[in-house]
Amino acid sequence: MLKYVDHKKMGRSRLGWLDSHFHFSFAEYYNPQNIRFGALRVFNDDIIQAQTGFGTHPHQDMEIITYVVQGEVSHEDSMGNVHALTRGQSQYMSAGTGVFHSEHNRQEKGDLRLMQIWILPDKRGYKPNYGDYRFKLEDRFDDWLPIATGYENKENNAPIKVHQDINVYATILGENKNISFSVNDDRQAYLVCLEGEADIGTIHLNERDALEIVKEDVNISTSDGCHLIIIEMAYDDDCYKKYNLETRLNNTPMW
Repeated sequence: MLKYVDHKKMGRSRLGWLDSHFHFSFAEYYNPQNIRFGALRVFNDDIIQAQTGFGTHPHQDMEIITYVVQGEVSHEDSMGNVHALTRGQSQYMSAGTGVFHSEHNRQEKGDLRLMQIWILPDKRGYKPNYGDYRFKLEDRFDDWLPIATGYENKENNAPIKVHQDINVYATILGENKNISFSVNDDRQAYLVCLEGEADIGTIHLNERDALEIVKEDVNISTSDGCHLIIIEMAYDDDCYKKYNLETRLNNTPMW
C-alpha cells in the first residue's frame, strides 16, 4: 500500500524566526488521525533564521535524530556536548530519563534547514545519550546511505544506533536516475522528498512531500535530481494499544 502525503496539507507553524512543516501532530497542530506512523512520532521540517534557534528545553523518553539539509546547527546539552553539524550530517540524542538541550543557527546570515525525527523507544527509562556523525555527502550519491538503525540490528552498519527497530537511509539522486527500496511483508516505511522531485509509479513527489509505504517494494525515479530520506520500521496497525500513546503524549515533554 502507498499513501501520498501532500506537504501543502501538513501542519504549519510560522513564528518569524522559525518556519515549520509538521508531518504529524505537534505543538499547535493536532490531528487525532495523524499522530504517528508506526514508531515514527515526529517528522518536522524546520527552517531557522540566522542568529536564532531553540533555547534550552527538556525531552524525555524519545529517540531524536536531527538531519541537516542546509546551513549549520549548533547543539548544546546537559550532558556536556557542544557540537556543530552541516549539510548531510546527523546527530542523535536518546532523551531517556531526561535531558536538556538547545539548537541554534549561529550563522551571521543564511537559513538553517533541518529535519527533526522523533522515534518512540522500545521502552522507557534509558540513560540519556548523545552522538553525531559527519557523513560525507558523496557517500549517498545514487545509493542509499545507512544513517541510523536499532541496537539489535546486526545487518545494518549504520553508525547511529537507536533504541527501536528502525532503519534510516538517505540518498541524493542525480538527473535521470532511479533507485529501489524493499519493504517486506512485516515492515513499513516513510519516505520524504527533501529536495527536488521524484516519481514512484504514478505518484509524483514534490519537495517536502512524503509517501507512506506498507508491505510493498518501490522504485523511485527522478528527471532533475532529488534528495530523499526514508525511515523503515516494523509494521504496526494498532499503535494506541501497543504504545499507550495518549498516556505517553501526556507525560512526554515536547517543546
